Amino acid sequence: MTSIEMIVAARSRLKGRVRRTPLLSSPFLDEVAGRRVFVKAECLQHTGSFKFRGGWSALSGLDPAMRRRGVIAFSSGNHAQGVALAATRHGVASVIIMPADAPKLKIDNTRAFGAEVVLYERGTEDRDALGARLSEERGLTLIRPYDEPLVIAGQGTSGLEIAEQAQEEGITAADVLVPCGGGGLSSGIALALEATAPDLTVRTCEPEGFDDTARSLRAGQIVRNTAMSGSICDAIVTPQPGKITFPILKRLAGTGFAVTDEEVLRAMALAFKRLKIIVEPGGAVALAAALFHGAAIDRDSVIAVASGGNVDTDLFTLALQRFG
Repeated sequence: MTSIEMIVAARSRLKGRVRRTPLLSSPFLDEVAGRRVFVKAECLQHTGSFKFRGGWSALSGLDPAMRRRGVIAFSSGNHAQGVALAATRHGVASVIIMPADAPKLKIDNTRAFGAEVVLYERGTEDRDALGARLSEERGLTLIRPYDEPLVIAGQGTSGLEIAEQAQEEGITAADVLVPCGGGGLSSGIALALEATAPDLTVRTCEPEGFDDTARSLRAGQIVRNTAMSGSICDAIVTPQPGKITFPILKRLAGTGFAVTDEEVLRAMALAFKRLKIIVEPGGAVALAAALFHGAAIDRDSVIAVASGGNVDTDLFTLALQRFG
């Protein structure tokens, strides 16, 4: 299990390798939300998302002999890019399994970061089985996107930064809204905040119809999504919460949010207009919840994590045309 000690150790390994991403704010967003809104801009991290933290943490934490043989990962794009760049910078090979319908930008970027990309059909093929087979055949170490303690520890370093930045801003209590797929980022941040800022409470954010974590938290046990496609938030569509991540969230997280595609597009447009940052749909769900679901928030301040900015031009243009 990931611990605060593992997160602190990951931060030491990540020093000089990752960016301390800023905590942004705008009075215009405060007015929309009816409270102070701060945005942790992980879209400005290397590879355009928080996933580089987990990728570097996992690669740097591997036994050197295992690392030399290379690594394999599966992802719709952001974990792919994070692992690919981390592997390349460690001088080792990487194979990334990606759904064929992943955004072209993410597929192209993953190849550009030095990975061999293997595409699969999301609706008919089992990515876990494919990853296990290739891992065994080639002697590669599988780096899972969220159910991996070293990855969770890397993502948790963002939570250490949030605690420090909240103190700098004079924030003593707040809901911390986090985009959630399998739960690696939200569980890592929750562990970091438990140890360093216990009055900051993680709340997961997901797209409507794919809110398996929110439903699991309500049920007290893991429940699955009935569909695996149909959302613009491709980066955070997963079958169910992770076996490692869910117990952490069950213990530490508040109730979750589910937001509509329209709210996501509006949040993307407002982030660009007011903060001058580009946020992809999956990365914008927390900001959408902060701006448009204020009735479910009873604190004066909210911190929304903008987890990624790898969006295709056409979709970003649509957001600006409709709500810019």
